[in-house]
Amino acid sequence: MTHSIKHALVAAAVIAAAAITTAGAQGPAPKYKRDLPAKLLKEAKISEAHAARAASAKVPNGTIEGVELENENGRLIYSYELKVPGKSGVEEVNVNAKTGAIVNTEHESAAAERAESKSEKAEKPTKKPPR
Repeated sequence: MTHSIKHALVAAAVIAAAAITTAGAQGPAPKYKRDLPAKLLKEAKISEAHAARAASAKVPNGTIEGVELENENGRLIYSYELKVPGKSGVEEVNVNAKTGAIVNTEHESAAAERAESKSEKAEKPTKKPPR
């Protein structure tokens, strides 16, 4: 009987260790806005977490404020907005979602950021309420 209990305890410990390792590998959920359409995520070869590391490396003092997965000029990209302390506007870093390569970086002034946000809101179709 004690032999069976030892095996059960060992099995439970192995399962618990595996669960902890898996949870740790996934890490905490990002604390920024994410617009990642499921349809486009299926096409991406690079994970959002991998792309986020690449974008953060490009702007070392920046903090990611948001990411959008989109088709731009025929390329599937993760478009990151990073805020740098003491600098107005944001740094936009585009990462190819199929290769992980940095495609483009540019500074977006606060005014340009507001205009882009307004333009994107106008482009999104509004949902009609159900009848």
